[in-house]
Amino acid sequence: MSALFINKTTTPSQCNDDARAAIRAAFHDCGTWDSTQGATGGCDGSLINKLLTMQQKYNTAASPVSVADVLQVAASVATLTCPGGPRVPTFVGRKDSATPNPDGRLPDCHGSGDSLFALFQAKGFTANELAALLGAHSASKAFNQPDIVPGTSQDDTPGIWDVHYYSNTLKPVPGMASFQGDFNLAVHPVVGKEFNGFVNAQGKWNSAYANAMAKMALLGVPGGKSNLIDCTGVLPKGTSVKREIKAAPINDRMR
Repeated sequence: MSALFINKTTTPSQCNDDARAAIRAAFHDCGTWDSTQGATGGCDGSLINKLLTMQQKYNTAASPVSVADVLQVAASVATLTCPGGPRVPTFVGRKDSATPNPDGRLPDCHGSGDSLFALFQAKGFTANELAALLGAHSASKAFNQPDIVPGTSQDDTPGIWDVHYYSNTLKPVPGMASFQGDFNLAVHPVVGKEFNGFVNAQGKWNSAYANAMAKMALLGVPGGKSNLIDCTGVLPKGTSVKREIKAAPINDRMR
């Protein structure tokens, strides 16, 4: 799976747009959940329920792999293909659902700091966990945003998992563009303190992100990880960060 997420045109390699999509998909499948849903919804594969029929037709193993699990494992692998990406505790055994999760439960890229913080509090996340999760935009590029040129990254090193995102959001540099909602959270009186705490703090952020994303990956899962199988140990080796990206195309270094 790792090979799907590596941009081999750079030396050393970086994570590519497919890796970005995998990380985003895992969040979007789980992130619609809030506390009113209990042990339903959330990480149930319904994000791509149109694929469920195909998955059920061809997956004839004694212990079939769910779409919900594929989404989470793919995100964990994709994160590790980004140089500097952490190892997120990863579990399998989720059940799929073809029932779409409710609309309006994902964050609005233009939302106010208060509304976005309240949205994540309803999912059980603290200000620190929210600030940590936002850091995934270190490896993101924006599409379908009316105020951002398609393909523009949210920090100046989108192929690398680093904390440039935090400083770049607070003080933008040429070639990148922040989501308005991210900036609103960065200057929020509560979340902003946590956000600022990750500036130039790679180790602190990696640890916080891994824990917050592991929590995200269990939203709506009956019994949480107690009913799942820990497969963290079979994830591939992470990609180290090199001090210089020698042959990276300019579009992958800064957009």
